Amino acid sequence: MPRTVWSGAISFGLVTVPVNVVSATEDHSLRFHQYHLEDMGRVRVRKFCEAEDREVTSDEIGKGYQLTKEQVIPISDDELRDLPLPTAKAIEIEAFVPLESVDPIRIGEGYYLQPSGPVAHKPYKLLAKALGRSAKVAVAKYAWSGRERLGLLRVRDDVIVLHAMRWPDEIRDPGELLPLPVELSDEEIEGALALMDSMTREDLEGAEFQDTYTEALEQIIEAKREHREPPALPEPEGEPGQIVDLMAALTQSVQKARADRGEDADVHDMPKKTTKKQPVKKTAAKKASGRKPRRSA
Repeated sequence: MPRTVWSGAISFGLVTVPVNVVSATEDHSLRFHQYHLEDMGRVRVRKFCEAEDREVTSDEIGKGYQLTKEQVIPISDDELRDLPLPTAKAIEIEAFVPLESVDPIRIGEGYYLQPSGPVAHKPYKLLAKALGRSAKVAVAKYAWSGRERLGLLRVRDDVIVLHAMRWPDEIRDPGELLPLPVELSDEEIEGALALMDSMTREDLEGAEFQDTYTEALEQIIEAKREHREPPALPEPEGEPGQIVDLMAALTQSVQKARADRGEDADVHDMPKKTTKKQPVKKTAAKKASGRKPRRSA
């Protein structure tokens, strides 16, 4: 059973649901340490006090906010825990919204909420059933680790899941990353849709969704432990050169996707490319950059 990372309650109107919060995910990545290559001695990071020029222990270390270059305001863990916020002790549900109204870029790490004690089971199940039947998610506020956060509550296999959410001002504006304005033909768009259709799956089960990077690392470590050569990388299966023609690339991609799935590799429903070449729109350099001119100071 994973350890509890926070204990409190879900506040749902006048209904209170005591819960324990546990992580919903596990990290199976291989961890590396730093070593001195000459003798393989472990390299460690030590904590030094700049004022006294000496190493300090964890008991001597606390939090602080640098107000000015010379002034630091100390903040204790007790002060953070006892902040005068209702969200410091509870996950306060603020609203219920359709899931599709939440931009996925704002959704982060997931945690399972476990009912805490016999008194919590009935209101917990009530909230889970109501969420499942309404097809909505709850948006809540809570305070952990010295800051107030926004969260999303949903149901997974009858268990309530809390997803950390980013505040709106934490999402960067992607406007400056937009591509240059170009013309796309209907045939190219239909070709992309045909490729999407050939790659459509009902689930994410299968060897292609496994962590082959970690498996390869494990093979290297095992080979080195046994003092033998690590396994060689497989040769690519006749990778074609770069295809400049977009329609040709789409057609070959559809053929490969269907062949990989054991289907007829012949492409019968791809649109025929027109002979007319679509010109790239010519715009002034200033307009093509997609950026607004900066105001002078």
